[in-house]
Amino acid sequence: MNQFNIGIIGAGIVGSGVVKNLDTDLVAERIGVRLNLKWVCDKDESRLKGISAPVTRDAGQVLNDPDVHAIVELVGGTGFAKQVILDALNRGKVVVTANKALLAHNGEEIFAAAAKNRTNIFYEASVCGGIPIIKAIREGFVANNFPVIYGIVNGTCNYILTRMTAEGKDFDEVLAEAQKLGYAEADPSLDVDGGDSAHKATILASLAHGFWTGFENTYVEGIRHVSQFDIQIARELGYRIKLLAIIKEHNGVEVRVHPTLIPAGHVLASVGGPFNAVAVRGDVVGDTMFYGRGAGADATSSAVIADLADAALNFKFSSTQRVPSFVSHRLHGKVRAIDEVESRYYLRLTVEDRSGVIAKISKVLGEADISIASVLQREAPEPHAAGHVPLIMMLHTARDKAVRDAVNEIDRLSVVKAKTVVIRVESFE
Repeated sequence: MNQFNIGIIGAGIVGSGVVKNLDTDLVAERIGVRLNLKWVCDKDESRLKGISAPVTRDAGQVLNDPDVHAIVELVGGTGFAKQVILDALNRGKVVVTANKALLAHNGEEIFAAAAKNRTNIFYEASVCGGIPIIKAIREGFVANNFPVIYGIVNGTCNYILTRMTAEGKDFDEVLAEAQKLGYAEADPSLDVDGGDSAHKATILASLAHGFWTGFENTYVEGIRHVSQFDIQIARELGYRIKLLAIIKEHNGVEVRVHPTLIPAGHVLASVGGPFNAVAVRGDVVGDTMFYGRGAGADATSSAVIADLADAALNFKFSSTQRVPSFVSHRLHGKVRAIDEVESRYYLRLTVEDRSGVIAKISKVLGEADISIASVLQREAPEPHAAGHVPLIMMLHTARDKAVRDAVNEIDRLSVVKAKTVVIRVESFE
């Protein structure tokens, strides 16, 4: 039986999960190649205790070993991890990584290095943990174009919004609880401000549409401004609020991440807690849905080991690039700017409680050729100031720039007392 030698660099949460879950006998029975853990490396010596494989604190020792066929990069970040990956690829070694940030920012360079050196990089674990979404888009749906992809791809945000919806708690309270439970980092910015979701959206969009869309072209909003009041009103109107990654092909490719009102009856509305889900529409296969744990040592290590099995099969049949990591086949593809995107909108305004207010706001919207679908006014929740009330407006489909420009003008009206909250609405048509 062939033996495929692996060097893991980074023995943190995911790396230790790979070491724990790597059942070499099971994999060997299924693919006819034995995965051999040749090295485990981490600069923190305490993480290496109890590991039966050879261990080292020196990444160079792993990279320089000619018997190592694959490097598993689980360091994270975009500095040292990039050096490790490029060094490994330049030596002709296969790379497996879970590093979504690095791929989102430097994927084009890294994939080019893999192609130049006639080797490969696998990255299933970079998007949605144990859900095999990369393999599905790259291989299972190879006959499809992708008009739309929708994803709940960050478990921290989904956990927070789920708790806010179910228990009537405010964002800050649920975030603090999520941090205590380990669902949110001490500094939660990357998750709650949408950056993590944007990394994943960039990877999915590029893979699905055959050109590198670029992280800088992904529109990003987080969930800090979503209030308990917004969640209550959304429920009354028949919606749930989710942080959604949206990838659409329409006069270019839209790649955006933001809080979104989605119909309560849609399957994504029922995705709760720290779970992820991706809805993929192919022009041949139709609508499909992928659901599961998007993070954690076990789920992510499952994806890493699956990539190692694919790499080992390539090794067995002497075909390192049987399925290339990324194929650029739409050289003239373009990303559609957020200004040009069209959507429906939810507006929550804080206004003076007197006559004529709605007329002033409607005038601004009308001059911008933006149509109002409905208006809803409620008594002011705490801690609104006396005489100030929330005004909810649902808008028909409009261009994003037109809505943002109109809202900026509305916020300058003397009757408007706080910055208007704008949340896009998705109908999944």
